This record gives sequence, C-alpha cells and structure tokens, in this order.
Amino acid sequence: MTQPLAYIHPEARIAQNVVVEPFTTIAHDVEIGEGTWIGPNVTIMAGARIGKNVKIFPGAVISAIPQDLKFAGEKTTAHIGDNTVIRECVTINRGTVDRMKTVVGANCLLQAYVHIAHDCVVGDNCILSNTTQLAGHVVIGDWAILGGTSAVHQFVNIGQHAFVGGGSLVRKDVPPFIKVGREPLTYAGVNSVGLRRRGFTEAAILQIQQCFRLLFMSGLNTSDALDKIELELLPSPERDEVVNFVRNSSRGIVKGYSRNGNGAD
Repeated sequence: MTQPLAYIHPEARIAQNVVVEPFTTIAHDVEIGEGTWIGPNVTIMAGARIGKNVKIFPGAVISAIPQDLKFAGEKTTAHIGDNTVIRECVTINRGTVDRMKTVVGANCLLQAYVHIAHDCVVGDNCILSNTTQLAGHVVIGDWAILGGTSAVHQFVNIGQHAFVGGGSLVRKDVPPFIKVGREPLTYAGVNSVGLRRRGFTEAAILQIQQCFRLLFMSGLNTSDALDKIELELLPSPERDEVVNFVRNSSRGIVKGYSRNGNGAD
C-alpha cells in the first residue's frame, strides 16, 4: 500500500505488499522485498537493495552516495537483509570501487542515528545501539553488539559474538567472543552470558576462555600465544575462529587483559 503523498520512481522494483508511508521518496534502481514497511519521511536512493519484512523508521536515508572524496560516481549498491529494523535517522551509504557495495545482514537492529559508511559489511543478528558510527570499510561479524555512541575507525574488523561497551572508540580489531570497554579500548573478558544465550556449550565457552587467557594473560607475545593455543587446545570451530581472526588482523587487536580487577571472565 502506497500513500498518495509518497513519491516512488516508476523504475523502482517494489513487491506488491510493501507499505510506503507519506512523504517518503524512493528513487530509481531500488529493489524492495515483500512485507517491508517504510515509514514517513524516509529517503531511499538509487542502488538500495532491501529485503523482506524490513522496517524503516522516519528520517532514515538508505543508499546515499559515499562521503568519500575518491568516489567517482561508480554504480554501487547498499544491501539490507531480511527482517532488519532500521530506526529513526539511520544513514547507510552505498559502496565505492573498493567493495562496490555496503551490506547489512538479516535480523539486525540499527537503533536511532546509527551511521554505516561506504563499503561496510555488517553480519546477521547484529545490534548497533543509538548513535553508533561506522567509518568506511568496517567489517562486523554475526551476533556482535555495539553499545551506544561507539565510534569505529575505518578498516576495523569486529569478530562474531563480540560485545563493545557503550561510548567506545574502536581503533583496533576486536576478536570474536569477547567483551571490550574502557579508554583506551581493552579486553574485558569473554562474552560468556551472550554465548550461553545463543546455545554455546560450557565446554566451548571454557575453551574460548582458555584461548584468551593465553593471548592476554600468559605474558607471551601474540605469535607465541597463537602457537601455544594450537599446540595445547584441541581443534574446534571456536578455537580456529579465534586463531584465524588474530592471525589475519591487519590493524592489530585491542589491548590485553587489565589487572585492575575489571577484566575477569
């Protein structure tokens, strides 16, 4: 159902049962899937690819051109996965020649005033709390949660199931399965509560804790700690995810364990 006060370009491809509220503008080269609700005063620009059952609240701007002076008008896209909720005044820019697209996964919650810059990739089931800001080329793994007013430096990777405390300045990569907080950003333990909620076994959580004790509390450098993890801990998806993430980090990972009493698992 489209309200008469909304503008939809005739070349936009919109499923039959999409609801578009008044004063929304939808440009050409836009695709919107079944069951999606688009609130009033939303702007959806060329290159948007929006899935099924998405909810987009007033003031959001989807697929605006990148805020990147190197952008030369190349045809790029911004993808939103099924069942994602985009709250008020969220901005999601489309990609540049680097990745050619910006991606937000399925079942995500982007709270008010979140900004996702060009060429970011946000996994499935992520929560970005109010006013979280992602610079360009950021990658966030599935099930990650970022607290309100967090700011993430360009090219940073945040691993799956990580929890970033509110107000954090994220300048380094955040490995999977952990909590980080404070300034400068520091390891604050394994995200064991979140992992239990998502069905991880106690054995898997214990092994994750052992990985990060060796990484952050053993006194070993990163390379030696990774070798010790592979030597002493049995192979598992969790162990291998930690090792591969840290080994492949191009920016370096967050600071290690703090002995001020706030870093226990």
